[in-house]
Amino acid sequence: MRFFYGFDYYYVILVLPVIIASLIIHSRLKSTYAKYSGIGNARHITGAQAAQMVLDYYGIRDVRIEHIAGNLSDHYDPTQKVIRLSTAVYGGSSIAAVGVACHEAGHAAQHAEQYVPIRLRNMILPVCNIGSKLSIPLLIIGIVSSIEPLVWIGIGFFAFTTVFQFATLPVEFNASSRALKVIESNGLLTFEEKNGAAKVLKMAAMTYVAALAVSMAQLLRLILLAGRRRD
Repeated sequence: MRFFYGFDYYYVILVLPVIIASLIIHSRLKSTYAKYSGIGNARHITGAQAAQMVLDYYGIRDVRIEHIAGNLSDHYDPTQKVIRLSTAVYGGSSIAAVGVACHEAGHAAQHAEQYVPIRLRNMILPVCNIGSKLSIPLLIIGIVSSIEPLVWIGIGFFAFTTVFQFATLPVEFNASSRALKVIESNGLLTFEEKNGAAKVLKMAAMTYVAALAVSMAQLLRLILLAGRRRD
């Protein structure tokens, strides 16, 4: 039995529009981030200071804040208990810097409180890592050798990555919610500045939504193609 030959109109109908939408979202994130990276906050608070305020708000004393090279390379490393902030965020006092730094500190708060969605995501992470490595090779072997079970196993492994992306959404949205809560409670930013930070975090969250949409579209495409070749 042969799989995936002929014109792949499923890609054109299902995947391509979502990829285009994803590119638009990423473009809007860059423009929004660039806009609010050029506007300083009234209190001249740096990203590192803002992140520390979030840690203090949640009573977290065992997490470090470090500088890291790169652009938009900010992240929280739970294995080392360290928030790593890029140059523009760590020492920058822009609205975007405060928003991004507080978001990463929000992830630290999630781990400190054993936030359920992040625990569930971490539980499925090992399976997803295996799935991401095996899905494409199994699909290719199954297609080339026309072995249908291998194709479906490959699709099943690919589905794990989609599940992981779905589990990531509440984690990212909650981290932004925590960030904005501390920003407002501690008066880190003015009302207008907070709205700017919220726009940056919203666009960042939408990139995760876009990634999930692309993954779901790809998964549906693979299922439909495999089903069509079975017929």
